[in-house]
Amino acid sequence: MPARKAMPSTVARSSKKAQRTWAKTYDSAMKEYGEGDRPRRTAFASLKHSFEKVGDHWESKDHKGPSDKQAARSGVSARRNPSKTAGGVDANASKQHLYELAKRLDVPGRSTMSKGELVDALRKANDRKTASARSR
Repeated sequence: MPARKAMPSTVARSSKKAQRTWAKTYDSAMKEYGEGDRPRRTAFASLKHSFEKVGDHWESKDHKGPSDKQAARSGVSARRNPSKTAGGVDANASKQHLYELAKRLDVPGRSTMSKGELVDALRKANDRKTASARSR
């Protein structure tokens, strides 16, 4: 199964359900689109509808749906004019939810941040945690 070889470490450190979601979508996209980056992007897009990145892994979301403006877009238009993503952070979640995640990840200054600032701070905290996990 090609998905197991291509699976990112953040997904490999996640639940079996997250791994299955990513792998099934990746394998299907490989059959549809062939080699290249598109199967990987498609698998992440599928993963982001049910999971959000927390630190160095993915956790189930309370609700299904797109995680940010880019994920809500689809089709050729989204591929030709990509917008900035939230890197797996569920930017559509409530400010309270984002604050709780920031608290778990020990993000400094979280109590005075706006929702957008929390999303950016969580993306950066996730990136740091992932880099740290990969260097072990």
